[in-house]
Amino acid sequence: MSNAPHGGVLKDLVARDSHISQQLKDEAETLPDIVLTERQLCDLELIINGGFSPLEGFMNERDYTSVVDTLRLADGVLFAMPITLDVSKGDIDRLGLAKGARIVLRDPRDDEALAIITVDDVYKPDLVKEAIQVFGADDPAHPSVSYLRRRVQDYYVGGNVQAIQAPNHFDYVPLRYTPSELRAHFKKLSWRKVVAFQTRNPMHRAHRELTVRAARQRQANVLIHPVVGLTKPGDVDHYTRVRVYEAIMAKYPNGMGHLALLPLAMRMAGPREAVWHAIIRKNYGATHFIVGRDHAGPGKNSAGKDFYGPYDAQDLVTKYRDELHIEMVPFQMMTYLPSTDEYQPIDEVPKGVQTLDISGTELRRRLKTGAPIPDWFSYDAVVKTLRESYPPRTQQGFVLFLSGLHNSGKDKIAKALQVSLNEQGGRSVSLLLGETIGDESKLGYTPEERHQNTQTIASVAAELARAGAAVIVAPIAPQDHTREAAKDLITHQGGAGGNFFMINVATPLEHCERTDRRGVYAKARSGEIFGLPGVDQEFEAPSFSDLTVDVTSQTVPEIVHSIILLLETNSLL
Repeated sequence: MSNAPHGGVLKDLVARDSHISQQLKDEAETLPDIVLTERQLCDLELIINGGFSPLEGFMNERDYTSVVDTLRLADGVLFAMPITLDVSKGDIDRLGLAKGARIVLRDPRDDEALAIITVDDVYKPDLVKEAIQVFGADDPAHPSVSYLRRRVQDYYVGGNVQAIQAPNHFDYVPLRYTPSELRAHFKKLSWRKVVAFQTRNPMHRAHRELTVRAARQRQANVLIHPVVGLTKPGDVDHYTRVRVYEAIMAKYPNGMGHLALLPLAMRMAGPREAVWHAIIRKNYGATHFIVGRDHAGPGKNSAGKDFYGPYDAQDLVTKYRDELHIEMVPFQMMTYLPSTDEYQPIDEVPKGVQTLDISGTELRRRLKTGAPIPDWFSYDAVVKTLRESYPPRTQQGFVLFLSGLHNSGKDKIAKALQVSLNEQGGRSVSLLLGETIGDESKLGYTPEERHQNTQTIASVAAELARAGAAVIVAPIAPQDHTREAAKDLITHQGGAGGNFFMINVATPLEHCERTDRRGVYAKARSGEIFGLPGVDQEFEAPSFSDLTVDVTSQTVPEIVHSIILLLETNSLL
């Protein structure tokens, strides 16, 4: 039989509220709403389908504080991760957020009403404390700390939710199981013991051998339960990964394994994340859970050291095993023995026996260069899928983002780059000039308009880069947070490689204004137009750039050549 849910009862809110779903939908039409972020959407889906049992909503201040400080809800139940709904001060005022208010939570993809939250409280968290307590350090090298600093709003809203409907998915629908559905599947197949395997990466032969070994030792079945929500920036996209998982499932003994997708937004929180993952898999019905070396670790901190020790996660899960009621299976590092053509745990290999391994870095290099990947490491179908999604660098798209003042020369550089890249051949070349798509005539914008326009440009650039194009964009983009948001969007959505290059066109304002033949600066200084960076809006110098250029000390051909060399250095030409 499946493992009991965490807290004893599976909080399937969609099933609980199904008899009033139409009533809730009608009420939603009369209520103010919040359009969720991608992470909030993942969290809400797992709240309302029971994956986050015993939660029935986003944490109020008592639960949040208790979880941050003690890994427990206010009632003492173990729960390792704060699950919060962040809002801005503007949202609080606009929506009238206060205790007792009812607010609709909408899907950002299709604007569908998913749930109604009844506000319990609105509170201002200490985000520095949250970073230190939950992630171990207030270090922006940690992706979730960076997310806290740059994306999370100043206030949290706590309160239980009523479910209107689950989010719609149009990809891999047969593989998307709720906890109730997966439990029913296990029951139908009479699976009494299930070893769950968490992953956010493609699987290869070593992973297959590891999971088969774990299942056989425990006379159990295997649940391959990969995350398809938010993972670590730079990870392989979930479409590619799921095709890999589907290919590798055919390599399992008949009837041993099952593949199901988990819409989780990972936090990369190491030890806490491992406890959280164990709770989630317990709610999905698993009886055993594989915890890896440096489980859910984000890599190196700002000092170049690992955020967490290699076995910190296993130690913390062991500490709480009596409350988790799910058996931990320690991850065994597997290595290939060419003499016997098999994988063995590295600590069981006799001294002196030859072993072979390929690191993740080496795999990425081979994919990038087209170098062969041996069949002892992976399966032909897996390698084929990865090569289709991650072509060599010379076939990948990229975005050159030129930011500078009006009349800084960025447009001339962009047009010259377009000609030079067309001469190179091999890719289509797209040029996006101006401050917004489709209207280059307007000169003055509010900071908010400029930010939104730049994100629209970045979204279009990402789609073009995903298709393999060379994309040149040249907005003013005067604010650092705007440029960083554009970089995040393009690196996450711009296809293989996430190739983004920031070119800081640092031509001085005095030169830009003195050579302004259109008289734009004069109009701004006379009050004829408003919202021109350098005059009545600040232009923030970029905090990051791949190249800084200046037309007062370099010619346009010299600048173009330096950008071409930048692309060649990154193996893109």
